[in-house]
Amino acid sequence: MQRFFKSQYYAIASALLLLSACSTLPTQEYQPINVANTQEASNWELQGKIAFKSSTDKFSTNLYWFHHTQGNELRLTTPLGTNVLTLKNDQGLATLNVDGKTYHDNNAQALLEGVSGITIPYNDIPLWLTGRIGTHDKVISYNSAGQIKQFSSPDAQSDWKVSFINWQQQSGALVPRLLKIERNDVQIRIQTNLWQALDAKVKSPNVNQ
Repeated sequence: MQRFFKSQYYAIASALLLLSACSTLPTQEYQPINVANTQEASNWELQGKIAFKSSTDKFSTNLYWFHHTQGNELRLTTPLGTNVLTLKNDQGLATLNVDGKTYHDNNAQALLEGVSGITIPYNDIPLWLTGRIGTHDKVISYNSAGQIKQFSSPDAQSDWKVSFINWQQQSGALVPRLLKIERNDVQIRIQTNLWQALDAKVKSPNVNQ
């Protein structure tokens, strides 16, 4: 990545991390399941590739996305498996790990852009990866099978134009195989190689007296 860090990021609310550490949450185990449609999957994981291009940056990496009921986890890795970036959003706390450093904020999208300069609609992408659109998104066109082909999504800076290039069957459901997201000079392409619906089983933590 050509411009991976901005010169200085605004002050980090480290108190958020301390507050989060005070609570003990049950761990969860997940197992693969099949679903009739993506709406039935509260939890899922995706493996694929992402290509990003803007006037100041350009890169292509492997992509892993884990979506669960409390948030999301995004991981970018090189073809050799080296971790480039990890962004987690869990119960309102966003944590970004990159280049051996850790950053925290309560806004994952702002944190990613503030530290790395990468502009992606982080909060909306999980819905789009499952072939669905938000309540404020507007359909532009459909394909011959009656599926959404292209739509626009409102954003404070400039609206995004999103295209479902093609579709595939994964985990029993129909999901986009190739997703294109564009705005001004920003172009993002996400290829899904594997989409897997998951069933979460809660496991209570062991407490030693």
